[in-house]
Amino acid sequence: MNADLKSWQILAYGMLGFPLAFAALPLYVYVPRLYVDSVGLPLALVGALLLLTRFADALIDPLLGRWSDQVGNRRRLIALALPLLAIGLVALLAPPDSAQAMWLIGALVVTFLGYSLATINYHAWGAELGSSSQERVQVTSIREFCSLGGVVLAASLPAILADDTATALQFLAWLFVPLLAIAALITLRGTPVSATLPVSAATSTPWRIVFHDQRFRRLLIVLAVGGIASAIPATLVLFFIADVLQLESWQGGFLAIYFVSGGLALPLWVKLAQRIGKVRAWSASMLLAICSFVWAFFLPTGDGISFAIICAASGAALGAELALPPALLADRLADGRRDGKALGGAGAYFGIWNFVTKFNLALAAGIALPLVSLGGYHATSMSVGAGDTLSSHGLLALAAVYALLPALIKAISLGLVWRWRDDLEGEKDAALAI
Repeated sequence: MNADLKSWQILAYGMLGFPLAFAALPLYVYVPRLYVDSVGLPLALVGALLLLTRFADALIDPLLGRWSDQVGNRRRLIALALPLLAIGLVALLAPPDSAQAMWLIGALVVTFLGYSLATINYHAWGAELGSSSQERVQVTSIREFCSLGGVVLAASLPAILADDTATALQFLAWLFVPLLAIAALITLRGTPVSATLPVSAATSTPWRIVFHDQRFRRLLIVLAVGGIASAIPATLVLFFIADVLQLESWQGGFLAIYFVSGGLALPLWVKLAQRIGKVRAWSASMLLAICSFVWAFFLPTGDGISFAIICAASGAALGAELALPPALLADRLADGRRDGKALGGAGAYFGIWNFVTKFNLALAAGIALPLVSLGGYHATSMSVGAGDTLSSHGLLALAAVYALLPALIKAISLGLVWRWRDDLEGEKDAALAI
């Protein structure tokens, strides 16, 4: 963070995280069920289309990152991206009655392009603002706190806006447009240009420098493995609530508990990271997530209280997942600048970072949905108690893919981060952990 950066400027920077996260929740959580139940596309087809479009989107991110470094003006690129995001999301969440697979593909392409260009430059801008390890985790924490606020609102509103999910998502899409405009105005006007990467001196970091960086490679591997474990439940959570728990009317409350818990836990993870280091705090959050996933598998139908507790625990773990890995990446970039390496070029790093994050989501949709389908699960219509018509084998397959598979993958991620802990944490964090 720049020495003269004021508290109101930090908050101004974080405000754009609110609508970006507001858009991300329906984009990654509601879209699969919307296009299965309301549009009538087969579950396996929706999974395949999400896999293809998300994979294509992920491939473009490194190119967008390098191009963004060459342009150098984060504000201008974000302003260019946001209209695309608004148009794409409205098309995606408010499809016409005649919408078919091609509509889904086109809306996803426009939405992903706007979202990618905006988030790459937004996150790179935040990494360039920090001047110390502690300040960088504060910047990312404020951004993610605002982001969680957007997610909570997006999770809560559908149940309030309309009785059926399809109509509620249409209202949600149109509400997103003014929210995005207001937050963008605050961020673009209130956040200073990075002192690290002046507009006139933006440079592009060659990919060979990025990939030859062992510390970054290991951080990226942990992010990839752990991200898959988080993306699978995000893809299946509405199906799990509706058909395994048979509590579809509670889904907004469950999502709100999850994300509110993440926001409330953020300051606690920051304090824990100050005491024991970011990597060890991140490891503790992974262990909490694993326990939550395993417990979810054994829940009986209708046990909403236990699932609410699980949402609170896994949501708390989410707070660390959101704030600490980007702060570790910002530390790596700062170390490179001090060593005279990878000067500037934050967009290239975050382009690759976004690629891995989105590739996780593509795998989650492309693997989880066909996998539960092969296990005998077929999505029912959006009505409470519809799970009564499903076979026990199908529900078991859904519960196993939703809960046990992520627990296993998250355990692998925890093993990797613990094995590489001394390399992943910078000198300051390593000293704190001793």
